Amino acid sequence: MPLFQYKAIDASGKFITGSLDAGNTNDLELRLEKMDLDLVTFRQKEPGSDLFGRNKIGRRDLINFSFYLEQLTRAGVPILEGLADLRDGEDNPTFRDVITGLIEAIEGGNSFSQALALYPKIFDDVFISLIRVGERSGRMSHVLVDITETLKWQDELLGKARKIMTYPAVIGTLVLSVVMFMMIFVVPDIMDAIVGLGGAIPLETRILMATSHFLVDFWYLVLAAPFAIYYILKYFYRTSSSARFKLDGILLKLPIIGTVNEKIKISRFTRYFSLMFASGITVLDAINLSKGVLSNTVLEDGIERAWQQISEGSSISEAFKNIGIFPPLVVRMLRVGESSGQMDKSLNNVSYFFDRDINDSIEKMEPVLQTSLMATIGLIVMWLALSVLGPIYDTIATIDF
Repeated sequence: MPLFQYKAIDASGKFITGSLDAGNTNDLELRLEKMDLDLVTFRQKEPGSDLFGRNKIGRRDLINFSFYLEQLTRAGVPILEGLADLRDGEDNPTFRDVITGLIEAIEGGNSFSQALALYPKIFDDVFISLIRVGERSGRMSHVLVDITETLKWQDELLGKARKIMTYPAVIGTLVLSVVMFMMIFVVPDIMDAIVGLGGAIPLETRILMATSHFLVDFWYLVLAAPFAIYYILKYFYRTSSSARFKLDGILLKLPIIGTVNEKIKISRFTRYFSLMFASGITVLDAINLSKGVLSNTVLEDGIERAWQQISEGSSISEAFKNIGIFPPLVVRMLRVGESSGQMDKSLNNVSYFFDRDINDSIEKMEPVLQTSLMATIGLIVMWLALSVLGPIYDTIATIDF
């Protein structure tokens, strides 16, 4: 359903601006009329987005939404009243408009899960399916607790990974900026002085001179190249399924980062699979819905093959073993769960295993990245020093005192 940014006028003549989901412009006018507003102007925009991301609906918004709604439902407050309380206390105007849309949809005869389904870019299939289970079982507060804890876990996990990647990214950018500045503004003058000495110019110095000349002449291409490559890859990733599959495979094979990235994605899958299975969703449906959280076509293809094998009669452990994604220990845990009839506990153990494995991997990744960065900086400094000081030293050595 499209999201419209509107400007309306209320009964007192005051102009009101906001965002609202509507099927079309007529639907938008009807929704505003229910709010005692008359539409003045509007424009369609992407839901959950704003210039510079100021009003973007993020994971923290969903965590707060699930947490406070769970507290209200546990206290016996009806969903509609709970949503109204959340809307009145919501600081993010975009999310406030979404909650308003949820209230209107429920008042129009939709269930809570059906109302959430009107906002697929904000509430994914897993979120909606779990809410639907809560509606059917009458255990809405318990489901909301599970959703909140899972979203918190995911936010903490991504926060750790982001924190570790920030330091190398910042230092690397600063070093590249300094090196590029020297290559363009400092090295040319030094190279002119070295050439003026009249001595033989070694290979490393000639490479430095060629690099400096290239950056002086084509610095704009060097600056534009990363952005051009990014948008070209992004275009093919969105438009070509084969390119998306290849790029996803490359991302999983990147040194250090690729392995951790794969573990995080598989951990998310097992976490949601465990949560949905424990909520009473069938194995096949739980796998099919949880597959969407992988966000990687290579891994999704593997899970799809496992789903196909299970639908044809294979056990979960055997199917997961055949696709080659899950470690042998995880497969053994699942096999024990199948034989003991306690699959929910086995899936929880699998989630715990991946949590520990990821935390260990992230802790090990930090010193490796920092060491690699320092080594790279050291090599660059050594190359610059040898290229500049080498010819000067050779020239001085040939002078007959």
